[in-house]
Amino acid sequence: MKFIHYMEKVNSVDVYGTMSLVCFGLFFIIMLAWVFKTNKKQFEEASRIPLDN
Repeated sequence: MKFIHYMEKVNSVDVYGTMSLVCFGLFFIIMLAWVFKTNKKQFEEASRIPLDN
């Protein structure tokens, strides 16, 4: 039996799909805002960390 058949038997499976999409969307928007909000100098410093031995 395939996995999709198990998921069809679970009640409210559409709620799980919607909630996972909302969680992913929120995480993506938060990370996108953080990237644009962060100062470019911090990214440059972090990119030099492996080279500063």
